[in-house]
Amino acid sequence: MEAIASIDSSDNQYLTFMLADEEYGVDILTVQELRGWEPTTPIPNTPSYVLGVINLRGVVIPIVDLRNRFGLEHMEYGPTTVVVIVKVQEKGKERILGIVVDAVSEVYDIGKADMQPPPEMDGAISIDFVTGLATMNEKMVILLDINRLVHEGILSKAKEVPTEAEEAKEHV
Repeated sequence: MEAIASIDSSDNQYLTFMLADEEYGVDILTVQELRGWEPTTPIPNTPSYVLGVINLRGVVIPIVDLRNRFGLEHMEYGPTTVVVIVKVQEKGKERILGIVVDAVSEVYDIGKADMQPPPEMDGAISIDFVTGLATMNEKMVILLDINRLVHEGILSKAKEVPTEAEEAKEHV
């Protein structure tokens, strides 16, 4: 009788994608869907990496260009450009966000033992949203915590429009 291999519960699946010849990954449980690039409706007073919003089945979601967010050179959107729709937790609320990437790559099973911690950068750049690095098929994959990436400023730096009640309080 053959032994059945047990599944290592410490393994997580990561959807990986390309940005400027580097491969990044996010926990697949945060991924809602993949979409081709479509134009967005710009929103005033948002950071330059927030391209605008799209209406996704009645839900308005912000779209973020990760190349711009990471300070990478702009690249024209083409047939391989993908918008990864992800679910994030921000201030105890679940939000939907789209991130524009150059191309989707693979889905990998990555265990804790396969991950290395991110290198120390002595505060030169913020890598708080990098959870680790993994070598898969002889290439390095940078694993991102999409929730931390949001807290590092994607949505939190977008200017919030005060409600009428908040504006009334300010004028009292």
